[in-house]
Amino acid sequence: MLDQAIKTQLQTLFQGLKSSYTFHIQVHPNHANRGELIGLLQEVASCTEKIDCQVSEGRELSFQLLKDGVASSILFRAVPNGHEFSTLVLALLNMDGIGKNIPDETISNRIKALKGNIRVESFISLSCTNCPDVVQALNMISILNGNIRHEIIDGAIHQELTERLNIQAVPSVYANGELLHVGRTTLGELLGKLEEKFGTNFQSQRKEAKRYDVIVAGGGPAGVSAAIYSARKGLRVAIVADHIGGQVTETAGIENMISVPTTTGSQLVANLKQHLGEYPVELFENRKIETVELVNGEKQVRTSLDETLVAPALIIATGASWRRLNVPGENDYIGSGVAFCAHCDGPFYKNKRVAVVGGGNSGLEAAIDLSGLASEVTVLEYLDELKGDQILQDKLKTISNVSIVTGAETLAILGDGSKVNSLQFRHRKNGETQTIELDGIFVQIGLTSNSKNFSHLVEVNRAGEIIIDAHCRTNRAGIYAAGDVSVVPFKQIVIAMGEGSKAALAAFEDRLKDQLLTA
Repeated sequence: MLDQAIKTQLQTLFQGLKSSYTFHIQVHPNHANRGELIGLLQEVASCTEKIDCQVSEGRELSFQLLKDGVASSILFRAVPNGHEFSTLVLALLNMDGIGKNIPDETISNRIKALKGNIRVESFISLSCTNCPDVVQALNMISILNGNIRHEIIDGAIHQELTERLNIQAVPSVYANGELLHVGRTTLGELLGKLEEKFGTNFQSQRKEAKRYDVIVAGGGPAGVSAAIYSARKGLRVAIVADHIGGQVTETAGIENMISVPTTTGSQLVANLKQHLGEYPVELFENRKIETVELVNGEKQVRTSLDETLVAPALIIATGASWRRLNVPGENDYIGSGVAFCAHCDGPFYKNKRVAVVGGGNSGLEAAIDLSGLASEVTVLEYLDELKGDQILQDKLKTISNVSIVTGAETLAILGDGSKVNSLQFRHRKNGETQTIELDGIFVQIGLTSNSKNFSHLVEVNRAGEIIIDAHCRTNRAGIYAAGDVSVVPFKQIVIAMGEGSKAALAAFEDRLKDQLLTA
């Protein structure tokens, strides 16, 4: 089941384990996945003397992690293959107090301060690229707070439960039986939702402002590049970000990173983290930027944890977010028929009718992916022609169960109160309104710049993109913008990386000329 290369890797990872661990497996003798689960866990256990397996009869399929004979708060109701294999390995490392994803002291203290006994259930799919980040964040929360129990549930194995809860998107997170979150998110956002729902004993203490030479806002390819280039100049650098990776975490396959023929979003994020770790950059992760102010030319950044960072130079690399349709019904049915990730949620729509709203590359790729699962796929594009690459358009036109409607303005998403059943749109040429019956809608209409917290300081265009010159300088001395948040054309990973390095070099050049604090 595991090839020798993976086993060798596991042997290296497990060398540092201090405690002993047990996979306590409970599975029904006739369960279809019994052999697969036991075989996988026994192979993992064979990579170290620190792990063993115990098998007993159960009603369904699950296994719990035990540390030094004591049951942990993590329960897998899944066979952790696919994207979730790394979740299993990371859970063991985290329980042993190791792993690069362990949050800083402030975030850890917030987790420990959560009130109440909380049972968290995360419904996942092994094909979902967004699920591991959510599951791993919840595992970390349960490890740091013993009053929180986390169950990882594979929707494909527990179909009756997912149907009863009407789950049509993953990851779906429930807390004490109530829906807490659907879709991709970060540890910081999940923690905030748990605090809001259950309360917290955490009390933030405003500390003295921390001083740096450069503050980088954003942890995507542009932000990481800017931080590394600044650190290589010997400067004191801080990054403030929800998470390292930005939009890259949502990307399944990447085939246009020059010199790297193929990679994945998760692998690129891992590489970004590893490269960043080679430099003394202070990372403020799982935070949002609340305010940015100028004080005598210096840039003062306050985070969502009431921390204040001060520097003469600020590089804005906050990227962009997926746009919403902003039509009636969209927010009501997110996770119940409205989705944003074909890779993650496509399996829920096997032999069902779906629509893809958006005719750019992401929309056409989603339609191609969904055509192998859904019975019917309708692509709706607002403009009079598709915007995606010709090679994708040509491919789409060869698929028999895909239909394309251009000049279509989405008006509303309709449902029965629990799930989507139709979409209403208007033909822009003749004004006629049409309603199509369907089971799911995948929104793929592009991106909007994350510039809201900075627009009072720097000039932006109508689309919210920060206006920069050829050196990534804004209209404000000492403030730079790089990547998708700016007006730079062609929102691509390689371009964002180049823009991040350019912004850092421009900031260093202005530092040498003493031009960072100029009004």
